[in-house]
Amino acid sequence: MELYESVNRNKRNSILLIFVMLALVFAVAWALTYVTRLGTFGLILALLLSGAYAWGGYFYSDKIVLKMSNAKPADKKQYPHYVNAIEGLAIAAGIPMPAAYVIEDDAPNAFATGRDPLHASVAVTTGLLKIMDRYELEGVLAHELSHIKNYDIRFATLVVVLVGAIAIMGDFAMRMLFYGGGRRDSKGGGGLLLILGLALIILAPIFAQLVHLAISRKREFLADASSVQLTRDPSGLSSALAKIGKSTLRVKNATDATASLYISNPLPNKFLSLFSTHPKIEERIAALKKIG
Repeated sequence: MELYESVNRNKRNSILLIFVMLALVFAVAWALTYVTRLGTFGLILALLLSGAYAWGGYFYSDKIVLKMSNAKPADKKQYPHYVNAIEGLAIAAGIPMPAAYVIEDDAPNAFATGRDPLHASVAVTTGLLKIMDRYELEGVLAHELSHIKNYDIRFATLVVVLVGAIAIMGDFAMRMLFYGGGRRDSKGGGGLLLILGLALIILAPIFAQLVHLAISRKREFLADASSVQLTRDPSGLSSALAKIGKSTLRVKNATDATASLYISNPLPNKFLSLFSTHPKIEERIAALKKIG
């Protein structure tokens, strides 16, 4: 019961956060039309630019991420258990087998990417393969396949697209204001609306990023819980997370843009949990123990 409640709770929270993000997009769109002289034309232009960005990000983000991470297709002869484990877990999850990749890196980590189960890939580092036993590796892979089965990869892509759209519209509005295209009148309460519009344009990208990070953390808890449905044993993932948590190595090719994809934050993080892409390892292990 704890497992299913954990899955349902995280799904509800994630959907709520995505609605907050959509509301923020519309708020920024309103602010753009109000503070710039271009009005509706400016909105259409900004939406076209954002749409082009979204289209490219949605269809090509997985290829870009794999290229950025220097991930190579996994050779079944060299990594037989890794490839066989993905195949077996994919069958158990009822999804097509994702493409398997390996990243030459001593830091233990893994991620899934793609836009849906038919266009998905899983990548693990050589450091992860070296330190994990069979059950721990299966726990990690079940976590990544859960991201695919739960459409987290599409969800994550959508969130990144919305964050990008907000940033593009905000940047467009600021450029218009800088070059003299802004609204100047303050009659009939227009001054207050102008201040509100400017505040939205300036603060929305920051708030959107915070929402993005919150969604990322919720989806990690969901994938942890869902992985137990595949392996029927939370101890494998718990032990794997404990090993990953002890590592101080940084994934060399990881960036701020790709950090949220990994099973654990691949970058040194000294900020508050509010600014973290992942929940604390200790919190995830404690949640898994409750399920077990």
